[in-house]
Amino acid sequence: MQTAAERLQATGTANALEIRGVSRYFGALAALSDVSLSIKPGERRAVLGSNGAGKTTLFNCISGDFPPTSGSIRFFGEDITDFPPHERIRRGLRRTYQISLLFGGLSVIDNVYLACRGVSRGRFSLIRPRRNEALMQSASDLVNAVHLTEIQDQPVSELSYGQQRQLEVALALSGAPRFILFDEPAAGLSPAERSELIEILTSLPEHIGYIIIEHDMDVALRVVESVTMMHNGRIFKEGKPEEIESDREVQELYLGGGHG
Repeated sequence: MQTAAERLQATGTANALEIRGVSRYFGALAALSDVSLSIKPGERRAVLGSNGAGKTTLFNCISGDFPPTSGSIRFFGEDITDFPPHERIRRGLRRTYQISLLFGGLSVIDNVYLACRGVSRGRFSLIRPRRNEALMQSASDLVNAVHLTEIQDQPVSELSYGQQRQLEVALALSGAPRFILFDEPAAGLSPAERSELIEILTSLPEHIGYIIIEHDMDVALRVVESVTMMHNGRIFKEGKPEEIESDREVQELYLGGGHG
């Protein structure tokens, strides 16, 4: 395992993510087959494809939920292929999920505070936080960043679905992440909520890169600079948003040929 100094030196020239020959099998089923990706620090990438294309399995391999059967994953120059999820989180990797993982009985601000506390050195302290504590201020800043300040004291159970997805973005931003995996953040959102999400994602600090999995092409293509299309567990095509949107094979395979 690399020392902190070695990791710091590696970040100077390394890609944020370097995925090489990653495959993932479930019995005889190949969910991923020899997938390779290179993503630069601060890059925003969409990974698109139909259901069963391997997108979520790719996220599971990167986050450590289901390590790859073969291949390697490097995060800012460090090989994290065999790291458990919490070690990847410690190094600045975050992820959201399709199913909300929130504390419904707690307020918005308390959910974000706990996320900040969970990646801090004092996470096991039993001392009740003061409102002027640095972590509480960080939580307040994150709530503001996702446009939830006016309802920060409301229980999460009273939030709309769209507001809960906004809150999940705040949780992913806790603890100064270097890279985030967004798993279908626009799923189930109204047009107004999708516009809000686009504004939040495009306003993130430039040094934070991310991959977004999204079925809503109109959302995905507006918040990224590059696109990877997947099909049957393999990379099908890569390019800039405008290239992917106008590509005839992409339109026929994923958009029914009618996407203008």
